[in-house]
Amino acid sequence: MPSTFGIVDLFAGPGGLGEGFASLVEDGHAPFRIGISVEKEASAHRTLRLRAFLREYKARQGALPDQFIDFHAGLVPEPDWSAVDAEAWQLAIDEARALELGTEAAATAIDGAIAKLRKNYDDTILIGGPPCQAYSMVGRARAKGKIGYVPEDDERHYLFREYIRVLERLRPAAFVMENVKGMLSSTVASRLVFEMLMEDLSSLGTGQDHHYDLLSVRVEDGKASLQEAVRPSDFIVRAEEFGVPQRRHRVIIVGIRSDIAGKATRAEIAVSGLTRTVSDVIGTMPDVRSGISRGRDDSLAWREEVVEAAKLMADIHKGKENAPLRRAFSSVAKQMKSRAPNRRTASCLPDRYGNSNDELQSWLERPELSAITQHETRGHMAADLGRYLFAAVFGSVHGYSPKAADFPLALSPDHRNWHSGVFNDRFRVQLADAAATTVTSHISKDGHYFIHPDPFQCRSLTVREAARLQTFPDDYLFMGNRTQQYVQVGNAVPPFLAVQIARLLNAILN
Repeated sequence: MPSTFGIVDLFAGPGGLGEGFASLVEDGHAPFRIGISVEKEASAHRTLRLRAFLREYKARQGALPDQFIDFHAGLVPEPDWSAVDAEAWQLAIDEARALELGTEAAATAIDGAIAKLRKNYDDTILIGGPPCQAYSMVGRARAKGKIGYVPEDDERHYLFREYIRVLERLRPAAFVMENVKGMLSSTVASRLVFEMLMEDLSSLGTGQDHHYDLLSVRVEDGKASLQEAVRPSDFIVRAEEFGVPQRRHRVIIVGIRSDIAGKATRAEIAVSGLTRTVSDVIGTMPDVRSGISRGRDDSLAWREEVVEAAKLMADIHKGKENAPLRRAFSSVAKQMKSRAPNRRTASCLPDRYGNSNDELQSWLERPELSAITQHETRGHMAADLGRYLFAAVFGSVHGYSPKAADFPLALSPDHRNWHSGVFNDRFRVQLADAAATTVTSHISKDGHYFIHPDPFQCRSLTVREAARLQTFPDDYLFMGNRTQQYVQVGNAVPPFLAVQIARLLNAILN
């Protein structure tokens, strides 16, 4: 009988890493079960708890509850889940905890969960990673602008030590720690944070029976395996190598307890070498238009703005060298006039939804659903509609996103640094026939870095489209307001990547 492992998921966010592990089924057996997941942010915790409930309910009943299908489709307000299934809801409450790691309350709850996991499972796994703000390049740049900011006093630098505390107490068969690439170069008191982390991880088990071998995830010739790292950069995992439609590069450290580490370098799994594109996962989504954030906002006003912008761009790009762009803009202006404008939200399921034989599409689409949800657009300033239109058309013609210098002067924002190079990528279109750039929490701000490739929609990505690029299944509902939903999606680990790391670990452990 294969072993079953209890999972402790720290800094869980909306649960992307845990979703991958919990979703794995090999020969009818689910080797990983989440015992406790911890997240302090309220909306992400609500997402995590609802997912835990649905997972438990479906394991018992074999299908999602009808009440969730209707709630997901926006037909009814959120039900009282305890009335739907009291036992499953209580288990979800016990599993998904709203706790701040590093506090006494969190330590007590986690230690209690560890005791239960040891009784109920063959062994355990620790997953997660500390918050990335203090490690990321952007986070450090922002921190430098804070008056009186002292890196050594920023507690986020040391939150990985709580991960270490749990790791030392749990002594799991394996652990998976994920973080941003910026962690490799972040320093505190003239020391690299990554060096301190590796020292702490390497010191576990010193003088005891078992330590941990620290391994990197490598992909070669369509096979993923765990290997010893020669340099810190070896720990960078490129999500696109696992069939994720996104160029997301993150540090992932896998630790294997020394009593079973001998199997680690012998195990491997097949991964898809196929590059998945933006159009692969959002190309079938219903068309929607953006809104106008200031002034009159209706479909006719929106169409007028886009048509006028397209005409202006066609006029600006006269001349032989600009002929492809001029033709493209003229075509948009002509077709847009005869088209009925889209709505700002759409929920209809695409044709043949749930019937694909494609592995990634089957992962995303859930046949039980009656609607697409969280596919609603934001409003943009009228001037930005022209910039979004230009970026989408330029990208389709040239095959790359325009830089600031490529934008006509008529579209230049009123910003003194626009031509300085500082805002070179201020407006970035996601190319239809390529993997997306990294989806980050910045998508919650304005969407300028995440422009939809279709000029006839002229907008930034919706929450559901961003979630699909992150490989969250369509039945994964993000709680909170739209800004909070975007933040959750941007901060998560792609579940389709996580399930393959889980499969690789299972090949070693079982």
